[in-house]
Amino acid sequence: MAAAGIPPAQPDVLVTSRPLDEYCALFGLTRARIAALPGPLLDCPGGAAGLAAEARELGCRVIAADPVYALPLPAVVDRALAARAAMATAMAARPQLSPSPCPYRSERYLRSWDRARRLFAADSSAHPQRYVAAALPRLPFADGAFALTLSGYLLFAYPELFGPEHQLAALTELVRVTSPDGEVRVHPLHDGQGRRCGHLDPLRYALGECRIASEVRRLPGPADGRARRVLVLRTADHRRRAVRRPMM
Repeated sequence: MAAAGIPPAQPDVLVTSRPLDEYCALFGLTRARIAALPGPLLDCPGGAAGLAAEARELGCRVIAADPVYALPLPAVVDRALAARAAMATAMAARPQLSPSPCPYRSERYLRSWDRARRLFAADSSAHPQRYVAAALPRLPFADGAFALTLSGYLLFAYPELFGPEHQLAALTELVRVTSPDGEVRVHPLHDGQGRRCGHLDPLRYALGECRIASEVRRLPGPADGRARRVLVLRTADHRRRAVRRPMM
């Protein structure tokens, strides 16, 4: 039963268990960058990731938001185990679409998910306030609450669930809860079959109309040679201030 006001988690959305190092590779971050953040980090959707537990060891506070947190913890873990099985099947059937970073054998990669899932279960049990049951496009956070916001494997990964209007509303909401001095990073920009979003340019134009600056940043692949495309968002006013800033 979902908590009052929280839409139920979509059963078709995988509840993944990515570790901190995978977040760094996917979003173009480093542990040092995360440790130096001047405020908290938002992970939306958080799934059963180990990010909050691992980042705390670096001195960074992470808040994870996901509608699945309205379920009891054992049910969330069951969803995460099902996602692991689905990922194992997908990696065996279509190795060219295997998620990055994947420099090792598939089973070794999936063992990193097992460790992250265990960290999530322990951390969410001990610190439930860090795991907020919430669903885009409405988040229960104040404007500018986070120094950095990450959103992985949701808005573009499931086009059958999230159409262009929903994507625009969700991206705008992620920017709202992020500090004007911070940024939002979204990955991937393709669906589960590797097909790129066909309306990304019109979506970016619409974001600009909402005074949100956008950039598609290409990141080198960690081991497989494939470039990563990350959508980076920040308030347009911040961008103008940065342009006027004197060169040091």
